[in-house]
Amino acid sequence: MSRPPFSTLLPLCQLPAGETGRVRELEGNAHFCQRVRELGFGESALVTKIGGGGPFVCAVNGARIALSHAAAKSIIVEPFSRRA
Repeated sequence: MSRPPFSTLLPLCQLPAGETGRVRELEGNAHFCQRVRELGFGESALVTKIGGGGPFVCAVNGARIALSHAAAKSIIVEPFSRRA
């Protein structure tokens, strides 16, 4: 049985290295949410997890940013399918 391409939400820390996800939710206090939005992790942003096991290196809006495990756990993404 096949799943729709956008059926699963998961924390950014669980996205496999090399994969891209679309930010769907930010969890945490208002200060944290505002700060990660300023860094480019706003809702609907595409984020590619480059690697790392904490800190996690991610590419967003043309920049590479390292995030702690706690921060990456609070950014909820939807895996992005590039299939044509």
